[in-house]
Amino acid sequence: MTPAGQFAIRFLPYLAFCVAILLVPQFIDDAFLLNKYARYLVFAILAVALCLSWGYAGILNLGQATTFGIGSYCMAMSLKLGTVPVHTGSEGLPDFMVWNNVTELPWFWAPFHSTTFAIIAGVLVPALFAALLGWFMFRGRVTGVYAAIITLATMVVVNLLIIDQQRYTGGFNGITDLAQFEAAGFTFDAYSASTYYLVAGCLCLTLFVSYAITRSKTGLILQAIRDQEDRVRFFGYDVALYKVFVFAVSAGIAGVAGMLYTIVMEFASPTFLGVPLSLSVVIWVAVGGRQSLLGAVFGALIVTGTQGALSESETFLESWTLIMGALFVLVVLFLPKGLAGACELLVQRFRSAAADGKASEPRTPVATQPESAS
Repeated sequence: MTPAGQFAIRFLPYLAFCVAILLVPQFIDDAFLLNKYARYLVFAILAVALCLSWGYAGILNLGQATTFGIGSYCMAMSLKLGTVPVHTGSEGLPDFMVWNNVTELPWFWAPFHSTTFAIIAGVLVPALFAALLGWFMFRGRVTGVYAAIITLATMVVVNLLIIDQQRYTGGFNGITDLAQFEAAGFTFDAYSASTYYLVAGCLCLTLFVSYAITRSKTGLILQAIRDQEDRVRFFGYDVALYKVFVFAVSAGIAGVAGMLYTIVMEFASPTFLGVPLSLSVVIWVAVGGRQSLLGAVFGALIVTGTQGALSESETFLESWTLIMGALFVLVVLFLPKGLAGACELLVQRFRSAAADGKASEPRTPVATQPESAS
């Protein structure tokens, strides 16, 4: 098979998935379901972000929720400044600032009057934050469990900082009572099909960009670093620079997911930067297959969808967490490469069986013409 044919076969599942999620509003009119499905798609974007750093570069980020939460707060700050009815004070201060005796809008809040600035900040601030953290970690050759612990500790520090600065961040309550997101003349109601299309479109774009990165030379080098870091360094590549790059890209994607989550949920909370969410992302990617972007997406959709269905059921209301834990243990034990690895194994066995079947087919002898007498 030609390289073009192989690329088409590998890319076809991504295209089919994108078409499928974009067609969902054509069959569902329930606003609540569309909002719930949009929330699941946001989690899928977050899973892609971790899959890039963990699955393709071997960087286990236990603090992925940090950059997710930063993106969420960037969008929430902009939408809060656009909600005039809930403002109090002479300068239109957010309500929680007035309650905490803040008399003037802080300088770092002022640029968020611009939605464009908020969107750019929601991507760049998490990316720069991760690049700075990654620079110190990877230049110091911190790898494995130590890098995971550092990212986890960083997330806890950022979470505590946001909670402590209640007068500027809303503290435990977060930032609530937000305006609806508006862009290009469209208003994105959280329960409308337009918001679902916005999230689905961002997921498709994220998948295509991430797929392009993994199939590029940079992606191949990242996979080599994951498997044999010392050997890649021996060949003269700047391993730390490649790690910082993928760490920052992963953070930028998580920031996009955070902004979308604020639009869908209509608030921002310190729980978005919590340990439970970060560990959940690791579970989604592990279940789906950490070396497959599409596998990570399906892992997030399956786990969060099952979790939502069980938690909303009266039968499993008190036992759904135990069921989810048991399912995760079973997947780790029997599917170490996740659902994507299991599917790949099935495809390989099917191809082997088909090849064996062709090889065992009896061949019809070719009749030969009798030689003419000379």
